[in-house]
Amino acid sequence: MAKKVSSPILQVKVTLEGIRPPIWRRLLVPGDISLRKFHDILQIAFGWTDSHLHMFVAGEDRYGLPDPDGELDWMKNDARVKLGQLLLKPKDSLTYEYDFGDGWIHKIVLEKSGAESAPAKVPSCIGGARACPPEDCGGPWGYMEFLKAIGNPRHPEHEEMLEWAGGEFDPELFDVEAVNQELAD
Repeated sequence: MAKKVSSPILQVKVTLEGIRPPIWRRLLVPGDISLRKFHDILQIAFGWTDSHLHMFVAGEDRYGLPDPDGELDWMKNDARVKLGQLLLKPKDSLTYEYDFGDGWIHKIVLEKSGAESAPAKVPSCIGGARACPPEDCGGPWGYMEFLKAIGNPRHPEHEEMLEWAGGEFDPELFDVEAVNQELAD
C-alpha cells in the first residue's frame, strides 16, 4: 500500500474517544487520498478487522459506503471525497465512527501539511500508544469493563474474558513497525 506520492503529505493524529489513558496513532497520508482508502489505513493502524460499518463526519456532512437500498440516502460516498478537501489547515478535524453498535469514535486532527514529497513512504504510522480494543467488546464502556475483568484474577469474569480475547491481551502493546509492515503490503 505504501508508495511515493506527489500530493501534499498530511500528518494527522487520530485518537479513540472515551478511553483513558488515550489510544492514538499519528499517520502520514497523501492529501489526495479518498476517505474510503483512509478508512482502510485506519483499520490497519488501529488493528480493527473491518467487520462493521463506518462513517466520517465533517460538520453536517456524513461520508460512508453507498447504501444500495437507499435507506442511508443522507450518506455521501466516501470514495468520492479526498481527505485533503476536509482537512485544510492545522487543527482542522473530523470524526470517524467505526461499528455503529459499539460506537467507536475517532477524532482526526490535522497537525500539519507538508511538502509534496516526504522522506518516508506514505501512508505510514510515525507514532502511537496502546492496543486497539478487541472487536465487539461493547464500546468504550465495555472495553473499560473488559480491562477490569482481565486485570483482576479474582474478577468473576476474568477467565471468560481472557479466553474470549484469545488467551491474553496487553492494553499497553502497540507495535508501530508491525503497522508499517502491514501498510507496506
